[in-house]
Amino acid sequence: MEKVIFYILAVIMVASAIASVSSRKMLRSVIYLLFTLVGIAGFYFLIDYNFLAAIQLTVYAGGIVVLIIFSVLLIHHIEMQLEDAKPKRKIFTAFACLLGLSVFLATIYSHPFEVAGKSITTTTAQIGTALLSIEKEGFILPFEVISVLLLAAMIGAIVIARGGVEIKEETPEDSEIEKIVEEAEIKASEEKKVESEALAETPSEVTN
Repeated sequence: MEKVIFYILAVIMVASAIASVSSRKMLRSVIYLLFTLVGIAGFYFLIDYNFLAAIQLTVYAGGIVVLIIFSVLLIHHIEMQLEDAKPKRKIFTAFACLLGLSVFLATIYSHPFEVAGKSITTTTAQIGTALLSIEKEGFILPFEVISVLLLAAMIGAIVIARGGVEIKEETPEDSEIEKIVEEAEIKASEEKKVESEALAETPSEVTN
C-alpha cells in the first residue's frame, strides 16, 4: 500500500512540476507549484516525519504560495501571460537542470544509506524549544531566516508580476477596427491639408 501511495504522489509531483514551469499563465503556475509542495508534504507523512510535513504545509504550501498569489492579485495581473524565454535561456536552463539532476543521482547512488540501529524519538515540544533557543544547539537563527524567505518570495512575485509582458491575441474584429481608425486618421489629415492650402490661397486672391 505504501508503494502505491508513493508512486501516486511521485506522479502528481512530477506532472505538477512540469506544468508549473511550462505554463505561461502566472496564476496557473503558482497553483501547480502548490500541488508539488503538497506532494512533498505527503512524502514526509509517508515516512512518519509529521513535524517536517507540517512545516512544509505551513511555510511553503500555506505561506510562500499564498504570498505569491496575493502579490499577483494585488498587481491586477491575474491572467498575465509570461514572456516567452529566448532560445539561449532555454538551452542554459536545460543544461543547468541536467547538471543538477546528475549531481543529485550521483549523490544518491554513492551514499550507502545504512539502516540505523537505534531510533531516537523527538517530541514536538522539544523541537519547539530548540527552535526558540539561543544556546549552542538552538535554531533561533534559521527560524528568523524563514521570515526573510517569505519576504523574499513576496518581493520576487511582485517583480515577476510587474515585469511581465501581457500578450494579447488579436481577433479579426480588432484588426478591422484598427483599419477603420487608420483610414479615418488619413482622411482627417487630408482634409486638414486641403483647408490649409485653401487658407493659403485666399490672401493672394484678395491682393489681386
